Amino acid sequence: MPTEADLLDFARRTAADSSLVASLPLDPEGRTWIRLDGPGGSEAWLIGWPPGTGTGWHDHGGSHGAFATASGTLKEDSLAARLPTEGWKTLELAEDVDRSRSVEAGKGRAFGPHHVHEVRNESTIEHTISVHAYYPPLPLIRRYSRTGAVLRLEHVERPEDWQ
Repeated sequence: MPTEADLLDFARRTAADSSLVASLPLDPEGRTWIRLDGPGGSEAWLIGWPPGTGTGWHDHGGSHGAFATASGTLKEDSLAARLPTEGWKTLELAEDVDRSRSVEAGKGRAFGPHHVHEVRNESTIEHTISVHAYYPPLPLIRRYSRTGAVLRLEHVERPEDWQ
């Protein structure tokens, strides 16, 4: 079973593979991706982010993970709070839970199974390319909307929605 550190090491090493990164087809409108073989049965992806694109608020269904940026910069906003996984549709967040960071080329970060975040390429001119890995393979992704301090569960995606 790969740890968060194993996933981060894989993401960083893979992001440094210039021939793999160059093989990713880039689209000016939407994200592109290639599924990779992650360590120890993990799920991994090489993702291209056109200028101005992002994920929206989401979690990883209880999987832990890591990502590393191969080129460009990703901006991550996250919540420093453990949310209940079931039984709610709307939560009011405390004032001090917001965290923000930039993950430049060559950098990465790992996160635990209760991580809620949004990731985006804020550049107006260049693509960002990154590597992401999750273990166990994603059982689902919960998608949220956010207005001020209110986080609302919008829908749940299953693997068949993104395979």
